[in-house]
Amino acid sequence: MKNYSLETEKEILSLNGKKPRLLLHSCCGPCSAYVLEYLSSHFEITVLFYNPNIQPESEYELRLHNQMLLLKEFPQVRILTCDYITDEFNAAIEGLEKEPEGGIRCRACIELRLRETAKTAKKMDFEYFCSTLSVSPQKNANMINEIGERLSEEYKIKWLYSDFKKKDGYKKSIELSKKLGIYRQDYCGCLHSIRKAEE
Repeated sequence: MKNYSLETEKEILSLNGKKPRLLLHSCCGPCSAYVLEYLSSHFEITVLFYNPNIQPESEYELRLHNQMLLLKEFPQVRILTCDYITDEFNAAIEGLEKEPEGGIRCRACIELRLRETAKTAKKMDFEYFCSTLSVSPQKNANMINEIGERLSEEYKIKWLYSDFKKKDGYKKSIELSKKLGIYRQDYCGCLHSIRKAEE
């Protein structure tokens, strides 16, 4: 099993001071706080806020608003936002609604979002793509990186391996969010994860 945190460090060292363009999928402001702090000195970053899994729409708007608030601290980072189309998420998880949290429904959701990131990165000539998802202790870094690696091969664009929760990444993201007054949600995003959080 790869040490994905070490893989990130190796890739950064291989840049030799260059700052390639990275399209970073972000699920929310809090998760991207530490990741942006860590990566922004090594990459020219654009955040992609593509999260059709977030429900209800008011929650989506709240998270997007707080993502924008966070980016005021990183003026060099650009952002691409997407239309809020939950049909894309619903189609991706059709038949998987009753699957347990963290299982194949979540895999389908993560692949949906990473695929959009890879496609957009390829279309816009980014050199790398990545996601903030691995900063959460609730997310399986192996799953995320396996999907990213496969999409990297499919779209012919570099995937930046990561396990951002390592080296206190998750703790630092919480601290940064509190310091900046960024809203932190208490469920992953979809209605199914709300039920899990309530349980």
